[in-house]
Amino acid sequence: MVLANQQALTKQTDFEAFTGCKLALIFEGKLVVYLRDDKASIPFPNQWDFPGGGREGKESAQECVLRELHEEFDIALPIERLIYKQRGINQTENGHSYFFVAYITQTELDAINFGSEGQYWQLMTIADYLAHPAAIAPLKQRLQQFLATN
Repeated sequence: MVLANQQALTKQTDFEAFTGCKLALIFEGKLVVYLRDDKASIPFPNQWDFPGGGREGKESAQECVLRELHEEFDIALPIERLIYKQRGINQTENGHSYFFVAYITQTELDAINFGSEGQYWQLMTIADYLAHPAAIAPLKQRLQQFLATN
């Protein structure tokens, strides 16, 4: 569901139970993705992922996804830049999570400072991500749901 009312998207929802969040970050029809570490001890090893991660404390879904984006890519987006929010079963199917979408500028893209999680990041076309055998399947589904609303 695309939220027409930006106020509804930015509303703090600390009471909601969720495990984490993911963000499809789009630049000119391409996604900012990273290749997860190749460790058997983590979910989805050596697969293409989006920025995001687990909830800390009682942070809202928006706070969670923006904190994770900052930690992983050193990008500080304001909450108003989140244009889509979807709640669903999380990637490991042990709770609920949120999926967000935002657009990034060239300046923000140029300023990326990739953190220590994952092997490397890159831009990947949306079509290539959706067709990639190493793209995380639940993220493909959520991205397709977003695309179907636009």
